Amino acid sequence: MTAPEPFGTRLRRAMDERGPLCVGIDPHASLLAEWGLADDVAGLERFSRTVVEALADRVAVLKPQSAFFERFGSRGLAVLEKSVQEARAAGALVVMDAKRGDIGSTMAAYAEAFLRPDAPLFSDALTVSPYLGYGSLAPAVTLARESGAGLFVLALTSNPEGGEVQHALRADGRSVAATVLAHLTAENAGQEPLGSFGAVVGATLGDLSGYDLDINGPLLAPGIGAQGATPADLPGVFGPAVRDVVPNVSRGVLRHGPDVGALRAAAGRFAEEIRAAVAGG
Repeated sequence: MTAPEPFGTRLRRAMDERGPLCVGIDPHASLLAEWGLADDVAGLERFSRTVVEALADRVAVLKPQSAFFERFGSRGLAVLEKSVQEARAAGALVVMDAKRGDIGSTMAAYAEAFLRPDAPLFSDALTVSPYLGYGSLAPAVTLARESGAGLFVLALTSNPEGGEVQHALRADGRSVAATVLAHLTAENAGQEPLGSFGAVVGATLGDLSGYDLDINGPLLAPGIGAQGATPADLPGVFGPAVRDVVPNVSRGVLRHGPDVGALRAAAGRFAEEIRAAVAGG
């Protein structure tokens, strides 16, 4: 049996061909209202279908936030399944933003839900939390390798509360975030052109030169657009690692819906601005 092509390889190709942009699919109640949609399963389905139709054939990555689907129960999860499958069929890579983290058999079950190729919610990558200890992610790391999927591990998040954990110092004097990054560097060792195990690093954090972001893997960067960061900020935040950044934009693109043409135009503008900033950095 031929081994599946690794996520990092597919991501590098998608970013080179389509531009380094990830658009979130975040159907929260206020955005549904802005689109003139009801806060119900029908509104959720219309929203998700429109985003996939508009963007899945042209952006590198779509990132559905599972919580906004889960709140509608089994019918919401059915919409999520369909969105993931249709987005992948149209050529987008799907990063499931579920931030799962647990131990032992429970972590293995989470991994199977999103990283097993025959699972209804199989995604190209999954966001995970390492704060039960990086080693607790082992079942997800193993299954991701086997299935050609990837992980994005929370490292330096943009929410202000994150610092109390991520900047905490271990007994060896190294911060928790630096430890997570070091683990990811080890996971990605020797992988070309890009490893499959990435970090979540906020684009709003300013100068991160005190951290080694060269993990030979992707850096998923929320915060562009509504949270205040701009594409021009990326080189200053990420330094030499900027080429491996996958900037995430959600509201900055989604607020242009439900018009498909407007969504496409907004995504295109962000992609070109990001490409220019990365090239200049």
